[in-house]
Amino acid sequence: MALLKSQGFRVGVLDLTDGEPTPFGSPEVRHREAAEATAVLRLDWRDNLGLTNRRVEHDLETRAKLAGVIRQTRPQVLFAPYWEDSHPDHVAASSLVDAARFWAKLTKTDLPGEPHLPSRILYYFSVHLRIHPQPTLVIDISEHLETKLQALRCYHSQFVLGRPNDRPTVIDKVRDQARYWGWAIGTTAGEPLVSREPLGWRSLRDLT
Repeated sequence: MALLKSQGFRVGVLDLTDGEPTPFGSPEVRHREAAEATAVLRLDWRDNLGLTNRRVEHDLETRAKLAGVIRQTRPQVLFAPYWEDSHPDHVAASSLVDAARFWAKLTKTDLPGEPHLPSRILYYFSVHLRIHPQPTLVIDISEHLETKLQALRCYHSQFVLGRPNDRPTVIDKVRDQARYWGWAIGTTAGEPLVSREPLGWRSLRDLT
């Protein structure tokens, strides 16, 4: 997100839930943390779909609600969680984005806004399974790694409070993984992404 903003793109985030309950958070705390991270990333837009945390389901009502947001915000590229995970909310969210993207283009419907089909879905890895990702592409985020970590630190109640001091933190893990994927492409830091569809390149000049 920080990289896209630096390149002049408009970037928005739609949270599906408020993330609560958690051991050290509250709806008010999570709202404040999200606002702080939004400021760090300089997002153009952020909203919340209002689903219930831990109980996200891919049903028709929720699909329509998400499709309506897509039609109204009209993104060109969607980013969604990788579809394989032990967290059922992540799996449901991934499936919801797939289906809502399709529904967003439909005509003769009572969905708000005009039909719109985002050109791509790219899936990011935020998984609880200890798997080795097989990305379609890795984006060089070397100049923006610290911004990413700063945004994550805004979620103090999730990633800092109650964490053992003698183990690597979530922030440590994210930093180390970014450095690994940077090593894989010959840069300082990288972000792995997956596409179900082929990706086309206009030039080989940007390959690392």
